[in-house]
Amino acid sequence: MESIQDRLAVLKDIKSRHEEALLRKANVLSVGIGMRMQDNRPVDGPGIVVNVTRKVPLEQLSPADRIPERIDGVPIWVQGIGALGAQSEREEDK
Repeated sequence: MESIQDRLAVLKDIKSRHEEALLRKANVLSVGIGMRMQDNRPVDGPGIVVNVTRKVPLEQLSPADRIPERIDGVPIWVQGIGALGAQSEREEDK
């Protein structure tokens, strides 16, 4: 049986080998390791998470910009998180 540490090592290796190519795709902001969440509960096991500014229907993306469902047998989850930017200082933090 594969340990959690072994699984994480595999995921880190896959992420490091594919991260640069994923980051070149349209709307991709970041690539990480995580769990797919549904109704605030984890679904399935860990995989690669690709954060995008917005999810776009496949037919609106060129084939080169499509994110595969799996890489090296590991599931890929795409999450729309909006544009990243600096946050302003909150009044209570002043």
